[in-house]
Amino acid sequence: MNRIHICLIALLCAVVTVNRLSAAKTDEVIVNTGNAIADVKSYGAIGDGVADDTDAIQKAIDSGKGRVVFPKGIYRLTRPVEAVLDRIGYLSIEGNGVARIEMAGEGPALRIIGTHQASADPGNFTERVWDKQRMPLVDGIAIVGKHDKAVGIEADGTMQITLTRLHLRSLLHGVHLVKNNRNVAIADCHIYHNRGIGIYYDNVNLHQSNITGCHISYCGGGGIVSIAGNVRNIHIAGCDIESNMSVDTPPTANVLIDCRGSNAGTAEVAITGCTIQHNNPSPDSANIRIIGNSDPTARLPKIREGNVTIAGNVLSDVQVNLHLKECRGVAITGNTLWQGYKHNILFESCSSIVMGANNLDRNPRYDYGNTADANNSVVMRDCDDCTINGLHVTGVWRD
Repeated sequence: MNRIHICLIALLCAVVTVNRLSAAKTDEVIVNTGNAIADVKSYGAIGDGVADDTDAIQKAIDSGKGRVVFPKGIYRLTRPVEAVLDRIGYLSIEGNGVARIEMAGEGPALRIIGTHQASADPGNFTERVWDKQRMPLVDGIAIVGKHDKAVGIEADGTMQITLTRLHLRSLLHGVHLVKNNRNVAIADCHIYHNRGIGIYYDNVNLHQSNITGCHISYCGGGGIVSIAGNVRNIHIAGCDIESNMSVDTPPTANVLIDCRGSNAGTAEVAITGCTIQHNNPSPDSANIRIIGNSDPTARLPKIREGNVTIAGNVLSDVQVNLHLKECRGVAITGNTLWQGYKHNILFESCSSIVMGANNLDRNPRYDYGNTADANNSVVMRDCDDCTINGLHVTGVWRD
């Protein structure tokens, strides 16, 4: 082999080696610096609050890069942007607190769609849920409604959807949970001044959901509302839930669970460590209202849902602070209740209610406006097999 051949072989080996090193370096850069990011402005979004950014944001989500980032700006949508997880794979939508979406069309600004229509039993999952869909994230974004029927975020068929650090305002509903979802986590969100419901369990099949550390206030149709459906394991903890009702809307509650219209209803609920308050002018307003009579079945002609714990909450300034109707198996302890204008506590047709040490006191500190009109009464009507122990009741009923 002559010297020229040797040099050519050496040069070829050097080129191959350099190419391999370059490829390895490129792969390392993508992994370590997060270059696989779909910046919505790179897909044509303007973010000036005037241009229609719907198509650009849809393209960014459909890119399949997974991490969709909104730089500072105001992004106008005219129709829902859909994230079909089975097609695009894992998803994280991030605004870092500086991005605002203005929904100028009907429906949800963000619709997250999965394929999981079963329980959370490990045997009920297809691999595609774990390979493409698990734990979609939405974090650090403001969504403001600019249409009467604009909604913030809708989830359907998701597993482990996680919503954090959101600002949802001037919408019909803030978070809309529909059809079937599992293992929902909502934390550190500000859901404020919406026409309808803050967090809406809308005839949904949903077990395992946590709502923690949120401010939910001034939503005209209720704060956290579960209607019909098949719902279990709602955990509401450490939230401030206030004035989610209106003088112009039908009676509702800051936390409303209504099992009617379903033979499964809502049960296995914990409401702990929250301030839940206001407002008494709204008709038949309540802080916590649970209507437990799910639809009868051939096996169970009379159903009272329950297995509920209500502990360590501060409740005030509504017509009825705590209203249970047709419930069974509710434990109530460590709560402070005042300014129940009709009743502090109203139980109707309930059984197996255990009420321990709660403080029902008319504090003279709250002596303004119509506060003297509050009855603060405790009424148990047509109930059986209930236990009351250590209940502190003072200053009820006016002359």
